[in-house]
Amino acid sequence: MGGLRCVDGSYLTVTPVACTDTVGTPYEITLELHRDGTPYGSVGERCGWLLARLARGVDEARQGRGAARRWVDPDDRFPDEEPESELFSFRYRTRSGLVGGGELRCQLRTIPIWQPAPGQWRLTRRAYVEAWGSGGVGMRAVLTSAELSEFVRELVHEAEGCLGGRDLARNPIGGAGTGETR
Repeated sequence: MGGLRCVDGSYLTVTPVACTDTVGTPYEITLELHRDGTPYGSVGERCGWLLARLARGVDEARQGRGAARRWVDPDDRFPDEEPESELFSFRYRTRSGLVGGGELRCQLRTIPIWQPAPGQWRLTRRAYVEAWGSGGVGMRAVLTSAELSEFVRELVHEAEGCLGGRDLARNPIGGAGTGETR
């Protein structure tokens, strides 16, 4: 169960729950949100693959691959070249496609911090993870790339456990998403 301490002091718990097909076989996940132990929302149906991809991307960026290498501090390195971009946005959707009942999103922000000793601004990047419950009340956690990596990796690990150990990074349908045909 992944969790984050938010800026208002509340605690957001994010728990992966298996989505099952018509015969009960788990194939993906949905995320259950709790605020200080109270149910808060259900979001992100079939979001496991995206979380696994994000976990790999954050780890690669922290190692200085791609455009992330321009950031000196590994805590400022995220897998997107845009300074203000969204890493994910999960909402609750009903079977008919209506949106409501919660949201979980992660947006990158560049923050200038004044350093008096050299007398200059230093730019940092942080991930703003925001959750909105069905009642419209929001909560926010501000994370370094190391903290985001730990949070997402924990979610992926737990998700793979509730899917019977299936690797979320792999599509279970042979060749799906690779351009290969059978």
